[in-house]
Amino acid sequence: MITIKEKIAYGLGDTASNIIFQSVMMFLMLYYTDIMGLNPAVVGTMFLVVRVLDAITDPLMGALADNTRTKYGQFRPYLLWLALPFAIVSVLAFTVPDLSPANKVIYAYVTYGLLMLAYTAINIPYCALAGVLSNDPSERVSIQSFRFVFGMLGGLIVASLTLPLTEWFGQGDAAKGYQLAMLAMSTLGFVLFILCFLGTKERVASPEKQGFNLKQFKVLLANDQWRVLCAAALFLLSGQVLRLTLAVYYVKYFLGREDLVSLFITLGVLGSMFGCAVAQPLAARFCKVKLYIGLQFSAAVLCALSYFIPASEVVLAFAAFIVWKFLTDAATPLLWAKMADTIDYGEAISGVRTTGLVYSSVIFFIKLGIAIGGALAGWFLAYFDYQSGAVQTTDTIHGIVLTFTLLSSIGSLLVAWVMRYYRLNNKKLEEIQSTLTFKGEPHALT
Repeated sequence: MITIKEKIAYGLGDTASNIIFQSVMMFLMLYYTDIMGLNPAVVGTMFLVVRVLDAITDPLMGALADNTRTKYGQFRPYLLWLALPFAIVSVLAFTVPDLSPANKVIYAYVTYGLLMLAYTAINIPYCALAGVLSNDPSERVSIQSFRFVFGMLGGLIVASLTLPLTEWFGQGDAAKGYQLAMLAMSTLGFVLFILCFLGTKERVASPEKQGFNLKQFKVLLANDQWRVLCAAALFLLSGQVLRLTLAVYYVKYFLGREDLVSLFITLGVLGSMFGCAVAQPLAARFCKVKLYIGLQFSAAVLCALSYFIPASEVVLAFAAFIVWKFLTDAATPLLWAKMADTIDYGEAISGVRTTGLVYSSVIFFIKLGIAIGGALAGWFLAYFDYQSGAVQTTDTIHGIVLTFTLLSSIGSLLVAWVMRYYRLNNKKLEEIQSTLTFKGEPHALT
C-alpha cells in the first residue's frame, strides 16, 4: 500500500515537468512568433524536426534506464542528476538573443533541441518510476491520478502566472519578462524534482541482469497492446496540442478579449485538475477501457460543437473549453495506468520486463503527437495568413476558429476508434497478475 505522502511526492515530479511542458504547449509558439519574430511556418517545421530526433533519444533513454542500477534505485537517480540541467536549458529556450533573423532561427533550433533532450532524459525515468512504485493495478490508477492532479498544478502555475510574471518582471520589455518568469518557474521545478526524489521508493524490481540487447526491442514490438497505446498517444496529443497552442490566439483574436487569456487557460487547467481527481472513482465503477473511449468521444463532440459558438458568447466559450479539458484529462491517468499494464502483459508473454522501453516509446509517440500538433498550428497560422502584431483579417480569424474546434476534434475521434483494439480489461489484468506470480516459465496468454 502506497502512502498518500509518497503519492504526493511522486506527483510533485509531474508538477515540475508540467511547468515546462505546459509552457511549451501554451506559450512557446506565441513567444517565437510575437517575441522573437519568427515565421509561424518556420516554427511549426522546427517543432516537427526537433521532435523526430526523439525517435533515437527516447528508446535509448528507456533502455539506459532499464539497465541502470544504483543505491538509489533504477529510475529515481535521474531526478537528482538532471534537475539542474533541465532548469538551466529551460531558461535558455525562453531567452531572446541579439542576433540576425537567420541566427535567431538557429538559436531556436539549438535551445529547443536541448530542451527536448533534457526533457527526455528526466521525464522518461520519472514516468517509468510509476511502474515500480507498486504492482497493484488499482494503486497504479491512484498513483497516476495523484500524478496528474499535481501535474495540472504545474499547468495552473504556468497558466495563471506566466503572463502576470512576464509583465511584472519585464516592465514593458516582454523578452526580459519571459526570461525572468521562466527563471522563477524553473527554479521551482528544480526544487520539486528533488522533493520527488527524496519522497519515493522503488518496490518492483527488474531482473538484475537483463542486458542492453536487441531482444528487449523484439519483445517490445511483439506487444500488440503497446502498439495500440502508441497509436492512441499519437492521435491524442496531435489534436490536443493543436487546440491548446491556438487557445491564446482564439481568445485574443476571435473572442476579442486579450485581457482574459490567462483566465481562459487557468480555468481550463482547473477543469483538468478536477478531471484527473475523478479518474480513480470513475475507473473503480466502470470498465476502464470503455470509460476511456467514452471520454474521448465526448471530448471530440464537444470540441467540434464549439465551432458554432459565436464570439459574443464569451461565457459559453469558456464553459465549453473547461468541460473539454475536464473530459480529456479525466482520461489521462487511465492512459498512463495502461502503460504499466502493458508492461506486465509483455512480461507475462515473454518473460522480459521492459519498463523503461515501454514508457520511453509511448512517450516518444506522445512527443511526436505534440510535435505534429505544434507543427500543424504553425502551418495553419501561416496558411491563414496570420501576421504578428497586426489586426487579423476575417479569413484569418475564421481559420483560427476552424482549427481550434473542428480540426482539433479529429484527434480524439481517432483515439476512440483505435482503443477498440485494446483488450487489457480488469479480467485480463487479473489473469496477467496470476501469471506473473508463477515461478516457472511464463504462461501463454490468450
